[in-house]
Amino acid sequence: MLVPLYVLAVNAFKGQQDILANPFGLGGLTLKPLARALTNAQFNVFKGYAITLLFVVAVNVLSVVLAAPAAYVIARSPKRRFRVLMLFFLAGTFIPGQVLVIPVVYVLKTLGLMGTIRGFVLFETTLTLPFSIFLYAAYIATIPAVLDQAAAVDGAGRLRTFWRIVFPLMRPAVATMVILNTFSVWNDFVNPQIILGPGSGLYTVTTGVYAAVSQYSTDYTVVFPTLLLAIAPLLVFFVFMQRHIISGLTAGATKG
Repeated sequence: MLVPLYVLAVNAFKGQQDILANPFGLGGLTLKPLARALTNAQFNVFKGYAITLLFVVAVNVLSVVLAAPAAYVIARSPKRRFRVLMLFFLAGTFIPGQVLVIPVVYVLKTLGLMGTIRGFVLFETTLTLPFSIFLYAAYIATIPAVLDQAAAVDGAGRLRTFWRIVFPLMRPAVATMVILNTFSVWNDFVNPQIILGPGSGLYTVTTGVYAAVSQYSTDYTVVFPTLLLAIAPLLVFFVFMQRHIISGLTAGATKG
């Protein structure tokens, strides 16, 4: 995986002839291709960043608000029907999102949400729920139930107990899901391309890159710098947050 990443990073700073002559070499480096990519009329990179970041924040907020309380109820209830509900949510992890796109298009059209930010955010949020609920429920199961009982003795209801007592203790699991959801939304191409569509005027980073490079697919001085600009924020984000992914995924297994 590092070799293609190296090729991408190096050739984003080279001219067409240098790329064709020696794609792995470090000769002929220049900032001109990157500067042209920043001002490419086919893809406003800063607008793409802003729109994609809006989707990332909205999906993460909705995912936490919906998945965390549901996981709490499932994890804390001994009733069989809640175990069945967990299996129902887990079944969603085995269904590829692309399989659902066409049926979802019909649903969104019926609701008048096709080609809108609300429709896209709701669909992306739905895709995050199965694994989010599974991870949150597994983590909540490691948190002693006596904390809930103590809060109840002090007069706190279940809703207040969850948000004031349990949810702050879920920080590693929540951080993990926020990071994974961020990767998923940022890298998604099929869903925004179909649900938003070119007619909406809304381009995420991935769909914007496609629009920018599709007609210049053989001009590598356009392709490589544009692709580098698309993935650079995500690479920086991953470098700073990768330790939270590891700690969040292992916390449920090591917590006493």
